Amino acid sequence: MCGRFALTLPRDAVRAHFSAAPTEAAAALPDAPRYNICPTQPVAAIRLDAEGRRALDALRWGFIPPWAKTPSDGPLLINARAETLHEKPAFREACRRTRCLIPATGFFEWRADAGRGKEPWFIRPAQADLMAFAGVWTVWSGPDGPVASCAIVTCAANAALAPIHHRMPVIVPPADYGLWLGEEGKGAATLMKPAPEGFLAMHRVDRAVNAARHDAPELIEPIDAEA
Repeated sequence: MCGRFALTLPRDAVRAHFSAAPTEAAAALPDAPRYNICPTQPVAAIRLDAEGRRALDALRWGFIPPWAKTPSDGPLLINARAETLHEKPAFREACRRTRCLIPATGFFEWRADAGRGKEPWFIRPAQADLMAFAGVWTVWSGPDGPVASCAIVTCAANAALAPIHHRMPVIVPPADYGLWLGEEGKGAATLMKPAPEGFLAMHRVDRAVNAARHDAPELIEPIDAEA
């Protein structure tokens, strides 16, 4: 799964990378680096607007199915399994029609170490400063107006990540952004696979990331593996 991630690049750098125009909602996102993005918070996302153009938008992280009575009705759907995405009632329609890209500079996973409890690790691209998670989004009509929300699509971990966690986000290569977003016809399902070996680098980080209130550069800095 993916339960925390970071996005440390400025909004304009993210917009330029994806060739996307920012929406009014995106303008309200923090432009400062975010080192500990948590579920239910607004996240940056690239999706197609009504005219089929790429837009940098802000979506709630935690997919709200159309039939939900409140945003907290039912389990918090922050992840969607690639293997069942096309058949789960919550995600079935979004899988076909409303896919998005969720920019990140890295994500966190926790490994159970004997005698230590669960140790957090930070996983990032080995040779890039940005990556794009595959996502799905929807709009829920609530009493206070529509809420656009999203979930990160996950798949089985690759061999490098498997010792830390058995799942990982689906990471879409830049050459395939258009395919995932729906700009290039069908075939997005072929992208739902683990990242190639060697794409990711990882290191252990401090347990301070466990607290949602913490958001600082120190959260992604490596600590001695034997500390």
